[in-house]
Amino acid sequence: MGRGGQKTDSASESGGRGSSIFTWEEVQKHSRRGDQWLVINRKVYNISDWVKRHPGGIRVISHYAGEDATDAFVAFHPDPQFAQKYLKALQIGELAVTEPSQDRQKKEQLVRDFRCLREELERRGLFRADPLFFSLCLGRILLLEALALLLVWAYGTGWTTTIICAVLLTTSRSQAGWLQHDFGHLSVFKKSKWNHLLHKFVIGHLKGASANWWNHRHFQHHAKPNVFSKDPDVNMLHAFVLGQTQPVEYGTKKLKYMPYNHQHQYYFLIGPPLLIPVYFTIQIMHTMFSRRDWVDMAWSMTYYMRYFLCYVPFYGLFGSIMLCSFVRFLESHWFVWVTQMNHIPMDIDHEKHDDWLTMQLKATCNVEQSLFNDWFSGHLNFQIEHHLFPTMPRHNYCLAAPEVKALCDKHGIPYEVKTLWRGLVDVVRSLKKSGDLWLDAYLHK
Repeated sequence: MGRGGQKTDSASESGGRGSSIFTWEEVQKHSRRGDQWLVINRKVYNISDWVKRHPGGIRVISHYAGEDATDAFVAFHPDPQFAQKYLKALQIGELAVTEPSQDRQKKEQLVRDFRCLREELERRGLFRADPLFFSLCLGRILLLEALALLLVWAYGTGWTTTIICAVLLTTSRSQAGWLQHDFGHLSVFKKSKWNHLLHKFVIGHLKGASANWWNHRHFQHHAKPNVFSKDPDVNMLHAFVLGQTQPVEYGTKKLKYMPYNHQHQYYFLIGPPLLIPVYFTIQIMHTMFSRRDWVDMAWSMTYYMRYFLCYVPFYGLFGSIMLCSFVRFLESHWFVWVTQMNHIPMDIDHEKHDDWLTMQLKATCNVEQSLFNDWFSGHLNFQIEHHLFPTMPRHNYCLAAPEVKALCDKHGIPYEVKTLWRGLVDVVRSLKKSGDLWLDAYLHK
């Protein structure tokens, strides 16, 4: 039904372009699987069938069903005009002129100010990448790979040489992780096809993982960070309870899959050590096989072929497998601590339908800038700027940060910056706090 009880036309019902008028109340009714609408720039789109063909995956776009998705759409698409070609056939109408541009009591002025900020940053050229910067990043990674192999070739396979080799490979793989992240977010080349190609090369050939697996998982995290059932990064498979809401829910329901009051301790045993070598490896392989993603499988296999061709002559098959596992064990620690210090200590809860700026600031914090912190984290110490502008090249985060902080100060939104040490410690502190909340609810509620 349209506004005032007017029925939508046949084109609207079939998903074609229509001219019907809708209220937010009507849009919000279409948020279930198989019946999904969303709003971009006040235009209403029926994405019920399109979600299956969405390049970014079915889930990331479905998370905005029944909502305004304008800022998310702009954030994820470096060329919105190209994406508009697909949207035209999906438009079924517009919001009534009496309806606000924002849904669910979002602050109009805050949203307007954020969009003005983005336009200003675009005008200043902060969404243009420096080719030399990313060329040097890739060059350093390839150099580390070559040094590790030359070291073993020149000095043999003794313990000291092997440990140094493992450190070099760990550094290479970790830095490759940050670089594939850049290509995955389409923040390097103007043409998406080159970003996609280099993404497959870096994550597939240099790391042995899957670009499509990463895209479908990581974009959900950006779309709804720290939101239960929408952000896969806070789906802990009952191993941990996070935030302040989930521990109480588990405790009240007497759920005890793990001794959560000790999770800040067993985190060191099953968190950083196992995420990449066990959980991610199994999930990546399962995803590629189940989705018959033979292209990503082929890229992944080139990694294993290159690695074993290089190291089996020195270490043998078993020794090469052990070296690879040890490198992934070390890389996993690096990855987990860097990525979780910006998120786990922050607000983790169910969907609140906040505006883009507020949602991202609730879920993220920054770590102080320094040459080491920038290198160590792949500039993800500027997690706030990265989440607000995921297609912005990382070397420009520091230039955008003062403007973002000024906007947050204007609207009273906390903009948190920590030291690296405090960021790491806060991960453990937050796990302990959540575990204590669970225990209290489990015993007394």
